[in-house]
Amino acid sequence: MTNYPLNLAIHPDVSGHFDPATNTISYIVKDPASDSCAIIDSVMDIDYAAGRITHEHADTLIAEIQRRDLVLEWIIETHVHADHLSAAPYIQDRLGGKIGIGAKIMEVQETFGKIFNEGTEFQRDGSQFDRLFSDGDSYQIGQMACFAMHTPGHTPACMTHVMGDAAFVGDTLFMPDGGSARADFPGGDAGMLYDSIQKVLSLPDRMRLFMCHDYGPNGRDIQWETSVGAEKADNIHVGGGKTREEFVRFRTERDAQLAMPRLIIPSLQVNMRAGEVPRDKDGRPMLKVPVNGL
Repeated sequence: MTNYPLNLAIHPDVSGHFDPATNTISYIVKDPASDSCAIIDSVMDIDYAAGRITHEHADTLIAEIQRRDLVLEWIIETHVHADHLSAAPYIQDRLGGKIGIGAKIMEVQETFGKIFNEGTEFQRDGSQFDRLFSDGDSYQIGQMACFAMHTPGHTPACMTHVMGDAAFVGDTLFMPDGGSARADFPGGDAGMLYDSIQKVLSLPDRMRLFMCHDYGPNGRDIQWETSVGAEKADNIHVGGGKTREEFVRFRTERDAQLAMPRLIIPSLQVNMRAGEVPRDKDGRPMLKVPVNGL
């Protein structure tokens, strides 16, 4: 593992907000030494059949930050999500903060810019975001030092964000009884995902891990916090010393059976633009459907 600047003595306050429509957990993370905070993986609501976008979930995050008199410094995307739309610009417009994502967003933009037949006006340089993180990059939330780990495999731009004794893993891992995310989207790679998971599991055993999604396997209640130690011991896909070969074989066979996420078409178009809805030549919000393109 790279020599990342770990500091488990810092214990940020983490508030999780579950969105049942997409099984996504958004987080408000507060620096314990100040009123500064960050939002991780926000959600914008969409009624896809009706073509209607609203912001109820984002409004709950905004309301909590305002109620607690917090200062929003960062709006972090762990990756370009394929199952929900980001509310980052909506939140930024109301509370400020910088929008950040992994630097490999440019690869994602290039891939899906072609799939969605985007014109030359669609910038593929990540300029829609305020900060592009590379492996090991550090930043501050108030007085709390944070850093980003590049953990690709689900997508090329996936990052794990470490803040004190808390790590936000995006879709790199699920809860121990949920396993791991798929690796069959364009730019995904099961072997790379295994390597990224091992990178996360090389963090100290008591590091708290926070998931981006949970589906309540076998009817259990929704959960989103575990630890490195628990994942190493009990994760059904990688725990107990499963080999890279075993994981790649399982993940490849499993992914071939999975349907596409319900919101993948709007999510990719919006999220590769940092949460902005694309517009047609007349300036009207408009989404495309690439036929046989995914």
